[in-house]
Amino acid sequence: MPLVHAFDPPERFVVGTVGMPGQRTFFLQARDGSRITTVALEKQQVMALADRIDELLDELMTSQGGSTVIPAVAPFDLTDNDPLEQPLEEEFRAGTMTLSWDPTDERIVIEVFPFTEAAVVTPDQVDEDFEEPEPEELLLVRLRPGAARAFVERSRSVVGAGRPDCPFCGGPIDPDGHLCVRANGFKRRDPQ
Repeated sequence: MPLVHAFDPPERFVVGTVGMPGQRTFFLQARDGSRITTVALEKQQVMALADRIDELLDELMTSQGGSTVIPAVAPFDLTDNDPLEQPLEEEFRAGTMTLSWDPTDERIVIEVFPFTEAAVVTPDQVDEDFEEPEPEELLLVRLRPGAARAFVERSRSVVGAGRPDCPFCGGPIDPDGHLCVRANGFKRRDPQ
């Protein structure tokens, strides 16, 4: 049996970072009283999770027909801009994440499993039957819809606080400059 870090619902569930833009490490953090669980993850995982939660809530708004109150935006009183809880002790690095809706108690259910090399599938293994190994531990968070919207809002804000994007190639611009592949070493000139 895996060790389950369960929060139903957490007092706090947020994304945060440590480090300077371009060298940031992203963390998911759940807290209930003095119990805190911190999981490291990639920026792309943060965005994928936030986008999918937002999509799921939007789908529920249209399909539920008013039986469940799903806010269209994050309730103001649930906004959380505080830093991550300290000390920062990483339980594991995130691998697979699952997302679902529990209609019984009207909660978004997020499961975060640790990354393992054994779960990596190569392109030539895609058609094979694959059984993911049993995890040693996992993070299980059950959020009310308003708290889920607040999580999405904060996640997008944290990701957006990084390096600005180049207007030409879309790549990140480091503080010490940027070699733009679209500029190809030449300056653009005005047509005459």
